[in-house]
Amino acid sequence: MTRKAIIVGAGPNGLAAAARLAEHGVQVTIHEQGSRVGGAARSADMLGPGTTVDMGAAAHPFGIGSPAFRHLGLEGHGLRWLHHRYPMAHPLDSGRSALLHPDLEATAAQLGVDAAAWRLLHRAVAGHPLEALRNATGPLLRIPPHPLLMAGFGARALWPADATARLAFRSEAARALFAGSAAHSMLPLGHPFTAGFAVLFGGLGQSLGWPVAQGGTGAIVDALVRHLALAGVEIHTGSRVRDLRELPDSDAILLDLTPRQVLELDGSGIGGRYASHLRRWKYGPGAFKVDYLLDGPIPWRDERTAHAGTVHVGGSLADVVAAERDVARGKVPERPFVMLAQPSAVDGTRAPAGQQVIWSYAHVPNGCAGAVGPAVDRQIERFAPGFRDRIIGRVETPPRALEDWNPNLVGGDIGGGSLRGTQQLLRPVPTLRPYHAGAPGLYICSSSTPPGGGVHGMAGWHAADAVLRDLGLKPLPTRRPSQIPRPGGG
Repeated sequence: MTRKAIIVGAGPNGLAAAARLAEHGVQVTIHEQGSRVGGAARSADMLGPGTTVDMGAAAHPFGIGSPAFRHLGLEGHGLRWLHHRYPMAHPLDSGRSALLHPDLEATAAQLGVDAAAWRLLHRAVAGHPLEALRNATGPLLRIPPHPLLMAGFGARALWPADATARLAFRSEAARALFAGSAAHSMLPLGHPFTAGFAVLFGGLGQSLGWPVAQGGTGAIVDALVRHLALAGVEIHTGSRVRDLRELPDSDAILLDLTPRQVLELDGSGIGGRYASHLRRWKYGPGAFKVDYLLDGPIPWRDERTAHAGTVHVGGSLADVVAAERDVARGKVPERPFVMLAQPSAVDGTRAPAGQQVIWSYAHVPNGCAGAVGPAVDRQIERFAPGFRDRIIGRVETPPRALEDWNPNLVGGDIGGGSLRGTQQLLRPVPTLRPYHAGAPGLYICSSSTPPGGGVHGMAGWHAADAVLRDLGLKPLPTRRPSQIPRPGGG
């Protein structure tokens, strides 16, 4: 008898879940309310003809090493990763930038007095990035695939990034470099576990890199769709599901939705304590996105910064700590922390000849309606005098507009929910079965489940494995890929 599954929502997690189920002979149908699949992992020419702008994430340290993506062999479906000379740069008011090199030793060498401490914190992840990702991209409340590595990582990860940076490092360069990676958590840097984000993002950058996808993040989705077409998966776009009772009979329904959208569905059968937990789900800070078209590279004071894929525009450790603290208190920082990517520096398909597409967003309170764009301009200008003179086009997308575009981005939260408190460990409810949605045959596979946000597909992958086990179909082992070639400089 052929088993059947329906997936509601076609973000990377929904698509990865479909691929995993189809691999085991399950007949899969996907319903996506938008006109295109991909969720927030899409690209468009929003800065004009000849431009490619990533609507959501731009750089992918988790994507290149994702166990799901590696298992599916997306490179065989046209995906190509491109690396900058430096995975990341962090400009400082001194005029110099701290640089994350694609090699641990090269990064440590530039940090002088902090070289030994930097190596100590990052060498486990940088030395075993694929194993670290297998540990980090699954439920935390389980026996990890690589327990010894996880134990060593956990000893470093438990601490607040602010305290770790101040105690471990003496130079402002090392402290700022560490703080920028920690800020990917979108938590105050005094929060427990934020050091873990710094170690993980930094370690991956110094091994697998923080690459961009040639042609835009949408190319990752395109590769997934090609794989699904060969597997016989049906995808229906423009197909909004409001009542699950109207769907055809199936053995499982997987929801690539966050708790708010799950609760809005009719006919789910969810009630009681599970529904109460979903109603208490907290969304995290928002992103205020600003995309630029420039008539050339950003004129960074430190010209090496132009060769970095990702730039953390935030200043010193104290500056980053203050900005993230303001956001957590519901205040728009005067000097917000800005994530910035320079994809067209290595991908000539992203912009017309001689021009540059710049992707950025600032951390702001959830649902922020203020005019944050000028503050983003000022932050970049602070480290790149003359930046504003190079702008020939720009598009601002505040948090509410992000949610209007993709309802999963509630209040501009790009991570599927806050990581504060128990929500970092117990997503979306306190249970050892995080992908089961409180009703028979119903599952959640969005970034509101482990491991959280990012373009890696692992929430969908694990949710599909939960379905397979419940159907009595033993999940095939996720293939252990050979070591990914490390990015080179130059």
